[in-house]
Amino acid sequence: MSHSTIRLTAAQALVRFLAAQYTERDGVRHRLIAGTWGIFGHGNVAGLGQALMEAGEDVMPYHQGRNEQAMVHAAVGYARQRGRLSTQAVTTSIGPGATNLVTGAALATVNRLPVLLLPGDYFASHAADPLLQQLEHPVEADVSVNDTLRPVSRWFDRITRPEALIPSALNAMRVLTDPAETGAVTLALPQDVQAEAFDWPEEFFAERVWRVRRPAPDPAELADAVRAVRSARRPLVVAGGGVHHSGAEDALKAFADATGIPVASTQAGKGSLRHDHPADLGGIGHTGTAVSDDLARTADLVIGVGTRYTDFTTASGTLFQNPEVRFVNLNVTAFDAHKLAATTLVCDARTGLTALTEALAGHRVDAAYEAGYRVGKERWKRVVEAAFGADDDSAVPTQSQVLGALDAVVGDDDVVINAAGSLPGDLHKLWRARSPRQYHLEYGYSCMGYEIPAAIGVQQAAPDTPVWALVGDGTYLMMPTEIVTAVQEGLPVNVVLVQNHGYASIGGLSESVGAERYGTAYRYRAADGSFTGAPLPVDLAANAASLGMEVLRAKTVGELRGALGAARASDRPTCVYVETDVERPTPAAPPAEAWWDVPVAEVAAREPAVRARARYDREAAARRRHL
Repeated sequence: MSHSTIRLTAAQALVRFLAAQYTERDGVRHRLIAGTWGIFGHGNVAGLGQALMEAGEDVMPYHQGRNEQAMVHAAVGYARQRGRLSTQAVTTSIGPGATNLVTGAALATVNRLPVLLLPGDYFASHAADPLLQQLEHPVEADVSVNDTLRPVSRWFDRITRPEALIPSALNAMRVLTDPAETGAVTLALPQDVQAEAFDWPEEFFAERVWRVRRPAPDPAELADAVRAVRSARRPLVVAGGGVHHSGAEDALKAFADATGIPVASTQAGKGSLRHDHPADLGGIGHTGTAVSDDLARTADLVIGVGTRYTDFTTASGTLFQNPEVRFVNLNVTAFDAHKLAATTLVCDARTGLTALTEALAGHRVDAAYEAGYRVGKERWKRVVEAAFGADDDSAVPTQSQVLGALDAVVGDDDVVINAAGSLPGDLHKLWRARSPRQYHLEYGYSCMGYEIPAAIGVQQAAPDTPVWALVGDGTYLMMPTEIVTAVQEGLPVNVVLVQNHGYASIGGLSESVGAERYGTAYRYRAADGSFTGAPLPVDLAANAASLGMEVLRAKTVGELRGALGAARASDRPTCVYVETDVERPTPAAPPAEAWWDVPVAEVAAREPAVRARARYDREAAARRRHL
């Protein structure tokens, strides 16, 4: 083995190291860190900035962002589109640039998606102390603002000497590529250390391949799961995001085909089966379909595949009401597999589903059960068609008709991205997913502002795929900045901007819990001080145009269809702006089919809150713990 060294700064060494890292799964190799997003300041410009420039685009592509949080969202969108086998890094200066990473890091970790964060930090030598933007702590000299990233990172280290980078960088790659551990990884880089030279062993820069494991189920656990499935009369699969992360869609289809067991999906798992597969029942939980939630209430066995069982999925513990219900959880993460006192199957989703299918050879659910859920599926199909349909092309569209118009335009491989507002509920209930990557909902963190930067990341990961970011006016105002990046990079992302004059989702929730839509409308103040005056004269379409997008305004259902078609055919970033009819109740998305626990004031002077509390108490009485 060679013991020769090469003299580089810590930043130069890190860039060279990252360029040599690869993942491999099923014999296919992927570059692990495909590029680096960066906004430069005094905390990283002379270190990582210089190193990236010296390395060049062939070694490490650089992408210029406008907002640090948005850069993380773009990297996360890229990683999700690439099945967690490839991601991007994000570098910032110290201070506000670094703390702006926290929301994006939390989103990545909550959703189990890999991203590498490289914020600048104070001087490790304390030669200049305090420096510009440094947080001083009176009793802990080693604390910096980057410590805010510790609880939202799956691996964190502050590199206070150049040689400390070697073990830490290797650990960072280990976590990024571990399907059970992955999330945000942070290497905080003191700015003096970034520029400090060291004699690095050449082996540090050798090409490394990190194999992404597919752990097989334990034989005893598999036998327990098989017994549970064979004894169940009304089993139901809940497909989560782990199906997509594992690339287990075909294995799930084979399982459903062989057994006849129906499949409902979480927000992250939607698209695990194509919408027209006989066993696909659509979304489950608070924003689920009637057929999924009806089956969930009577299921005697719930087979969770790659799901975390969030409160939206379980309807805050009220959905699975059969007194005899039991759970089998197939998950690569033991922490999630053990939820709901389940029989565990800790393994890769594809490997586990394949093993289950083989072990259940010849087993199939009762024909009457299968026929029953197919009737429910057809009934829900008519609900979707009614919500999507429009008898009058000259009418102002409802939000569900916006989705219907988009449904008529997209191809099987288009990607539709959303994260927050009222759209996730409508999409989960109504969208007809046609391919595994089409439905891209970030609903683990439900972060307003995710959609546009994530669309950029997805477009980078899949250059020839039409990508749609669906945003309401509230979300758009949170973070439109990366439109400039899409224009700069020539990425033909499509933004569907729905103007409904406020926080539509929280407005509806506010009304249901007795808060009477307080503070949720984008309107002038009225004489009594409330925000109930005329809508604000904000022209978001003009704003998008000013940032460089081509903007198509649609006032009617007919105009909307034409605008969406033109956007899909365009080779430049395009915004379709539409103002929805928020007053017309029909056709609209169907109401929630299951509860969601949002605590209501136990004591209140206003009658709407008193009534809401009475409803809350009735619903909460159905909550149970599965032990």
